[in-house]
Amino acid sequence: MRFFYVLMATMLICPVYADHTAIYEKFFSERTMRVDYFHTGTKDQETFSLDEVYEEGRWPGRRVNLVDTLNLGEYMVRVYDYSTNVLVYSQGFSSIFYEWQTTDEALKGIHRTFSESVRFPYPKRVVQVTIARRDKQMTFHEIFSTVIDPDDPTHVNKEKKRSPYKMIRLMEHGDPSQKVDIVILGDGYARAEMGKFRADAKRFNDVMFTTHPFATRKKEFNVWLVEVESEDSGVDVPDKDVWKHNMLGTSYNTFGSARYILTVENKAVRDIATAAPYDFICILVNDTRYGGGGIYNLYATTYTSETVADQEWQMDYVYVHEFGHSFAGLGDEYYSSSTAYNEFYQPGVEPWEPNITALTDKQNVKWKKYLSSGIEIPTPWEKAQYDSIEGQRRKLDRLAPDYYEKREPFFKALTELRRTSKHAGKVGVFEGSGYALVGLYRPAVDCRMFSLSLVDFDPVCSAAINRMIDFYTK
Repeated sequence: MRFFYVLMATMLICPVYADHTAIYEKFFSERTMRVDYFHTGTKDQETFSLDEVYEEGRWPGRRVNLVDTLNLGEYMVRVYDYSTNVLVYSQGFSSIFYEWQTTDEALKGIHRTFSESVRFPYPKRVVQVTIARRDKQMTFHEIFSTVIDPDDPTHVNKEKKRSPYKMIRLMEHGDPSQKVDIVILGDGYARAEMGKFRADAKRFNDVMFTTHPFATRKKEFNVWLVEVESEDSGVDVPDKDVWKHNMLGTSYNTFGSARYILTVENKAVRDIATAAPYDFICILVNDTRYGGGGIYNLYATTYTSETVADQEWQMDYVYVHEFGHSFAGLGDEYYSSSTAYNEFYQPGVEPWEPNITALTDKQNVKWKKYLSSGIEIPTPWEKAQYDSIEGQRRKLDRLAPDYYEKREPFFKALTELRRTSKHAGKVGVFEGSGYALVGLYRPAVDCRMFSLSLVDFDPVCSAAINRMIDFYTK
């Protein structure tokens, strides 16, 4: 029956409430509702249990496109007006739990629990909140539901939380409800390092908005800083037996991957982020090891302290690359780096990420409108040569002190091969993407989502970014 409700909700809202402001004002107040829950399971099992519901500050998000039509993310939260079954809000997202399900630990049947949150404008009436997940054919199915009465004090925690940390306006171009709002948090910055945090944040923000297509859409964004003070300088590096007392709980070695930085301290992140109006979260990690991470509509992380001469630009790459994941739902286009995932993408099933395809239909490639004229599908490229060079580079120890020195000749050869490719600058369907050597394809020979470089996003990724900006601001 819920599928019927979704269709009816869409049909009801569109003709009856043509004025988007009227839609918002009918169903929502000016505040924000945050729903925290626990997500538990193994590789083939998952359950949800409600933790707590909060009233937070002014809703900074979109007020026009309340129902998500982008079809991104592994999950979808939907909010229904309980008395009419009208769908009044939805949002796609992904999660750490989803990634963890593809690891060896989950495969062994070990249960783990992760704290997660969904946020939406504060409803004026009783709502039903559901979470749906895609099946192996990418169709959403409801797997969790709860009813929330916004006026019932036993349902909602309305305690006014006051952040102990200073909030700074780094870049402001208008009302948060009409802009994309990014909040930058720091982790592993001690009190004496707040100057460094501010300088790091400015550096990365400047890098972001000199990168296409963000550079031409700069005025559509606000960027806020929250000066989070940690007791220790630095973050956890488990494989080096380094443990720090930091406020957001970020750590290397996520899922056993030395350079993957995430935090499972969801409530701490959310409580601190609420000091600023935000749609998207970026976390700067005060550590010297190369690393980062990004999950769609959750957060992006980036290391900030490069110690190797002439390699500072790698931080710039990571910041923008990881934001591509968390902001626009872009997938990793590289395929030669090791990961902790098993079968992250189902063979023969079209991924939801806008820049990766399984090419299940050659006549209707998902980025068909951007294909270069006369391009061959799939598009041949210098893959054998590329893989040979990359195979030699992969034999190096990435954590060794002389790694960058030994990497240099391979790195230059790969850069030159991409630059001189016969299809450089064209949009086609190039095999090798999404951690898979074969069977998955990307739109271009090179892109910020493919190579460790400062190259811009390709036209398909750029279109996905622009589409997301429009979704929040128009």
